[in-house]
Amino acid sequence: MSDFLEKDTDRNSDSSPSKNSEPQAVAVAALETDRAAPNSESNPDKKAANAPLRLVETAFLASTASLIWLVNYYFPLGPLLRVFFPIPIALVYLRWGNRAAWMSALVSGLLLSVLMGPTRSILYVMPFGIMGVLLGGLWQRQASWSVSVGLGAILGSIGFFFRFWLLSALVGQDLWAYVTAQVTEIVEWVFVKLGLLNVPSLTAIGAIAAGLILLNNIIYLFVVHLVALLLLDRLGNPIPRPPHWVQVLIDFDTPPP
Repeated sequence: MSDFLEKDTDRNSDSSPSKNSEPQAVAVAALETDRAAPNSESNPDKKAANAPLRLVETAFLASTASLIWLVNYYFPLGPLLRVFFPIPIALVYLRWGNRAAWMSALVSGLLLSVLMGPTRSILYVMPFGIMGVLLGGLWQRQASWSVSVGLGAILGSIGFFFRFWLLSALVGQDLWAYVTAQVTEIVEWVFVKLGLLNVPSLTAIGAIAAGLILLNNIIYLFVVHLVALLLLDRLGNPIPRPPHWVQVLIDFDTPPP
């Protein structure tokens, strides 16, 4: 009888840990789920809590971009404010994603359309509003400076020709002919200084003008990246680190990403 009781006690003692371990495992799993839920991007409660903040920041940065364009149009300060044109929209992308950035660019265009008219609002949206979305997407994906500067310069050049086409249609004159005439005078002056008697063709003049426009946009995008590097790091939304020669040039210490 005593042997039977001892065996039964041993059996209960062996089975009790397994019975007690199952509730403990369930409790630990529930606790881990509760801890991970607030940090999950798919959590609907977190999205609902962040919706007002997203709406306020998107509206604020859209109005900031519109205000910078408005001030620069009526009180031009040279290239000082131009470098900030795409940065607010790019900041929206870094903080809230693709949809919020497009909404911010659209709201900026609508606000400028009310304040300045549809023509000037279009001139902001194309290329600077779209450029902000492009740069924000590339910066969020940690694209190198050569990629973001190159694609941004191409978009800026397309925006330059779009602006000339739109203004030419509104004015009723071919403004590109005026640009090619100015470039022809510069090229002829350079040829004379170099002692060259050849006169460049119209196709060569157009190619030189397009190359100068692309070069100007490359320089502009490079300055935009420098400003964004110094500004967005302070706001807690850093962009990809610059090349080593740029870090040496501006004496910049690379923080961890």
